Amino acid sequence: MRTPEARTLHMRVAAGVLSACLPAAGLGAAGLVAARSARAETSAPEPLSAFPQSLLAIREASGRVVNFKIWTADTPRRDAQGLMFVRDMDDHAGMLFLFAGADPVYMWMKNTVMPLDMVFIDARGKITQIAERRTPFSLDLIPAPARTHAVLELKGGICDRFGIGVGDTVLADRLTGAH
Repeated sequence: MRTPEARTLHMRVAAGVLSACLPAAGLGAAGLVAARSARAETSAPEPLSAFPQSLLAIREASGRVVNFKIWTADTPRRDAQGLMFVRDMDDHAGMLFLFAGADPVYMWMKNTVMPLDMVFIDARGKITQIAERRTPFSLDLIPAPARTHAVLELKGGICDRFGIGVGDTVLADRLTGAH
């Protein structure tokens, strides 16, 4: 979610608790962001089947390719919902979040039932960081590296299981544009 200030905070999910998180992080305009967030959370979740779906591949340093079927969070509402309330998903499924500009990106696990691996991707498609097995329901902010272009969320433990690591390349048509 974007604040109207020069320093922007992207959140994958949002809630009334956000108003307590932002001041602790040293950011203002919490009231405005919390109001927008409350609207996103009070409506019923959109079914994942309504999200755009596509294929994504990760080419590991060894040359091995791992394929995934992904949903893309292509609107602010879908960005806010993400994988909230999803209880389980296939090992070869994930959700892609795209970011434009140089604004800081933060993620969290509010209302996320299962552990997730968060794969941070730069504009060249290179994996720059992986936050593995993030704790369900946690309100801890997970900062992305500078110049993060996208975040891919996978079922917790998948990166370790498939050998996905920093420096690997993500191949997806969706990476060529950000919202």
